[in-house]
Amino acid sequence: MKQSILPLSVENLVYHADRSNLVDDLNFKLETGPRTILLGPNGAGKSLTLRMCHGLLQPTSGAVSWRGRNASNDLLREQAMVFQRPVLLRRSVIGNITYALALRGINRTHRTRRAVEALDRTGLGAMAQRAARRLSAGEQQRLALARAWALTPQILFLDEPTANLDPAATRQVEDIISAMHLAGTKIVMTTHDIAQARRLADEVLFLHHGQLLERSTAEHFFNEPRSEEARAFLKGELLW
Repeated sequence: MKQSILPLSVENLVYHADRSNLVDDLNFKLETGPRTILLGPNGAGKSLTLRMCHGLLQPTSGAVSWRGRNASNDLLREQAMVFQRPVLLRRSVIGNITYALALRGINRTHRTRRAVEALDRTGLGAMAQRAARRLSAGEQQRLALARAWALTPQILFLDEPTANLDPAATRQVEDIISAMHLAGTKIVMTTHDIAQARRLADEVLFLHHGQLLERSTAEHFFNEPRSEEARAFLKGELLW
């Protein structure tokens, strides 16, 4: 059994650009289990935080560590990320998954089996031989999730994964995210959609102007937000 790479610890994290701190002195720790939603208005620093946690961006200062260790190749193999606009190869649907598995050193027989299983789980089994880039937006996002699922990550980062989707496609993606959570993958996701956060969150980290203003269980956050900014956000008021 693989050792968990969690907890993920974020300490004094800062990202400076355009003469200001877009992420400003963040501190939190993420454990296994609950679905963690980074919630807040556009420009709150949610996506930047996710990218620094995943190792795609280097912080200006501060640190991200995994079970007390700095990021390394073996730790990176235990995490995956799905973006608002999925990055797909010019290959078939199944080829997008088997290629990712090949990069992980999985042999051909196991690659195919795992890819087929992931496509079946995400409702894409009948589309295995279609060109990935000819899928609808919702199908492409489901393929990105299938590819991540096939890699069996311990933690999955999701950056506004339904921002460009219609309600039906959004529901399908949310169902897959919930299934991955039930299968044991730690979910860390950004959204500015309050209704979606209510549906998916077990715990909420509320960000505004790059600062973490609140962290609490979803129930407590939505019923008794502590900060004035969170109360305004939940009422649908504009935040500046």
